[in-house]
Amino acid sequence: MSYEILVGLDIINEEVYQKYRNAMIPILLFYGGYFVYDFKVAEVLKSESKNKINRVFTINFPDSKKMDAFFLDTKYKLIKEKYFSNSVASTTIISSYEKNIQ
Repeated sequence: MSYEILVGLDIINEEVYQKYRNAMIPILLFYGGYFVYDFKVAEVLKSESKNKINRVFTINFPDSKKMDAFFLDTKYKLIKEKYFSNSVASTTIISSYEKNIQ
């Protein structure tokens, strides 16, 4: 079993967001995480969130403890502060779940 989260973002600066992604990937890989799906969304037809969503992706980790360790990592937090907060207006965690690895 692995652990996966489905995330929706409202990206307001694509260039800075890409810098965030580039900087955080090595840390994500260190914790065994990776992006499974990644979509740019043109239109949201239904949402339970008041947040705008223009990007949807899933991130997979070996387990929830590795995911927690990734998000608590000091280097990750610095990268997030530098790039993420300047490029994303809102974050919506759509779902999180255990996933059978096939």
